[in-house]
Amino acid sequence: MGRPREFDTEKALVQAMRLFWRKGYEGTSLTDLTEELGITRPSLYAAFGNKEELFLKVLDRYDRETSHFIQNALDAPTARALAAGLIYGACAFHSDTRNPPGCLMVHGALIGSDDGASARKETNLRRGQLRNQIAKRLERAQIDGDVGKDTDTGALSGYLVAILRGIAVEAASGAQPDELHRIADVAMRAWPTQ
Repeated sequence: MGRPREFDTEKALVQAMRLFWRKGYEGTSLTDLTEELGITRPSLYAAFGNKEELFLKVLDRYDRETSHFIQNALDAPTARALAAGLIYGACAFHSDTRNPPGCLMVHGALIGSDDGASARKETNLRRGQLRNQIAKRLERAQIDGDVGKDTDTGALSGYLVAILRGIAVEAASGAQPDELHRIADVAMRAWPTQ
């Protein structure tokens, strides 16, 4: 029987998430991870696998932490409430001082060398899944008559995702909560009416 782990894997996963969130996938070295988590490389590998496997676990954890406002918005009764839930939810999430600035999905793996290609592919896939979830919700709103029949729901979901990502980039650049809310207010004024 192997020796029990001498560290809390859930706490270590949160620490790794925050490190990747601050430094990005490629900006986070194995040395950074072992120092931040206070464990050796063999312990890291035994608990989480390699860096890429750890990053995937981190993305799952990040999804769980951010999914509450996204799911609440997707469950909203109208398309406008969906948009408001997403946009103002993003403002609240990115204004929360307990979180590193910005969005792990956005700056965690957007650019980099070939070494980070799989991480970029995974974050792109997850961003695409969100866009598809929003598009499906807007299609349902269109069927219900809540969104105009001529509305391009794919483009409208892209618009919402672009606003969400823009809010994340602004937060990472130091925008204050009131600035983020002003951006959200403008985005909601631009929301199409029937």
